[in-house]
Amino acid sequence: MLYLLFEYLHKHYDIPGLRLFQYITFRASISIILSLVITTVYGRRLIDYLHKKQVGETVRNLGLEGQMQKQGTPTMGGIIILLGILIPTLLFANISNIYVILMIITTIWMGAIGFLDDYIKVFKKNKEGLAGRFKVVGQVGLGLIVGTTMYFHPNIVVRETVQDNVKSTSTVPMVLRQKGETFYYTQDVKSTKTNMPFYKNNEFDYAKVLKFLGGDYQKYAFIIFLIFTVFIITAVSNGANITDGIDGLATGTSAVIGITLGILAYVSGNTIMADYLNIMYIPNSAELMIFAGAFVGACVGFLWYNSYPAQIFMGDTGSLAIGGIIAAFALMIRKELLIPILCGIFLVELVSVIMQVSYFKYTKKKFGEGRRIFLMSPLHHHYQKKGYHEAKIVTRFWIIGIMLAIMTIVTLKLR
Repeated sequence: MLYLLFEYLHKHYDIPGLRLFQYITFRASISIILSLVITTVYGRRLIDYLHKKQVGETVRNLGLEGQMQKQGTPTMGGIIILLGILIPTLLFANISNIYVILMIITTIWMGAIGFLDDYIKVFKKNKEGLAGRFKVVGQVGLGLIVGTTMYFHPNIVVRETVQDNVKSTSTVPMVLRQKGETFYYTQDVKSTKTNMPFYKNNEFDYAKVLKFLGGDYQKYAFIIFLIFTVFIITAVSNGANITDGIDGLATGTSAVIGITLGILAYVSGNTIMADYLNIMYIPNSAELMIFAGAFVGACVGFLWYNSYPAQIFMGDTGSLAIGGIIAAFALMIRKELLIPILCGIFLVELVSVIMQVSYFKYTKKKFGEGRRIFLMSPLHHHYQKKGYHEAKIVTRFWIIGIMLAIMTIVTLKLR
């Protein structure tokens, strides 16, 4: 909102200093600062309020060292993360930008699902919380919203380069340039393409998954794109939710992922950098950097109270929202195929649970006795069972997360 106000004032009154708000990097920086202030200053007040209302975590005894000491620690701290994301975004981002609008919807949507889950656990005294099927319905619903909007909205386009034929009849923006004897033109088009790591031409078209259907396969592009979108959002949000099991693990890991996504959004929305890196240029997507700044600031600020020993837990209010945000953000900048690398911690944690449960059921059916691959799942609990202190586990997972983030950025040129 402030961005639109200052843009109006600069355009009509030319007030000195307001030109700064035209720069994405400046707005992203103050977005980080404000988010940090909100989460650190008002985080303390939220903790005191939740203590007063006795909104404490109910901990099941899993036989982990120091686990029962966390009994009664305030939960639903994800509320402060959501505020730390939404307030700076609404103030400093261009809220007429469709990408920003979608991210705001994602944050509120997933935050509401997580809040309902925490509310049932805390106030209704139901340890199971919101039934899993309702969470999945919510995740699928968000996937449908994001996928449908990305496919049909006229302002969500990618810029493609076409060789030789400059007699385009299209009404979309077109830019003509020459390299040697060859003419090229670029134009903004609707597309189901995305960036593909480790691949020379660097692009993958979801529609081509159905190429075996023959020449009419493009008619079903929307369906296959929607399926991928729903799957990615559901998987990443569940992965983040499972990772939130020990103090600071999900928060710190998400901050690293947020920084990486912010960088990717900036280069994808900058014509010069996108051309240099040979990745898709996505008009207006650089505005997402302001949202990424708020996201990183909220995660780091919340870590002030969530690091070991945690004074507050984010609960599903935070973890489900964080996962949904990361997935939707990656989809919008067409970097979702980098998620297995960038969100490697989430992936390993999720896979460890799937492996443990599947193997236990299989061996119980075959041998009459369930067996386990890990001492306990998710994977961070396995290392706790082995005697590692949770602060050491978290620090090492962060280091791995940073390495994965660097690898993600390297893939932009490694083909």
